[in-house]
Amino acid sequence: MKKNIKNLGIKFKRIFDFTVSFIALILLSPVIGVTSILIYFKIGSPVLFKQERPGLNGRLFKVYKFRTMTDERDEAGELLPDHVRLTVFGNFLRKISLDELPQLWNVLKGDMSFVGPRPLLVEYISLYNERQARRHEVRPGITGWAQVNGRNAISWEEKFELDIWYVDNQSFLLDFKILLVTVKKVFIKEGINEKGQATISKFQGNKID
Repeated sequence: MKKNIKNLGIKFKRIFDFTVSFIALILLSPVIGVTSILIYFKIGSPVLFKQERPGLNGRLFKVYKFRTMTDERDEAGELLPDHVRLTVFGNFLRKISLDELPQLWNVLKGDMSFVGPRPLLVEYISLYNERQARRHEVRPGITGWAQVNGRNAISWEEKFELDIWYVDNQSFLLDFKILLVTVKKVFIKEGINEKGQATISKFQGNKID
């Protein structure tokens, strides 16, 4: 019975994601268009940042975001640190979460959901312990339980625990609550950066005592 209810909830969530992302892409197309033009002239081409990320069951997909950094490199050809490449305009896009708008396409395609654990770097997969890897039991999201409870201002360990809590307690009402709180967080610009970082430091794996 519980399994049937859970499967029904997953199907309803997918219908909700598809419908809302489709409508949002249409309504926000002028914003997406203007933002694309501004990025082209202020930061450069390409306008979109594309990168492979692990999704549901660890399946790789290409995530889309608006570009916020330059491609500046040092004499050895290595990219400069994030805080150097992050432009003023790019930082503004991050603060109001406009850089996330292209992920509506990921939601429409079914790679992502509106709510779920954030899709992280492929290189992190081998660093997860068994419990942390459970974050891939659901579709990744544009926002999630960890994002409304600290976002980039909390530790990786705290973030993963919040992700697993969401996996075990997901429901439509919880998703609705997360979406509402996300809107509030965007307005007050809370938890965007880790202290001393342009965004957040890389996950280095789990400490062994």
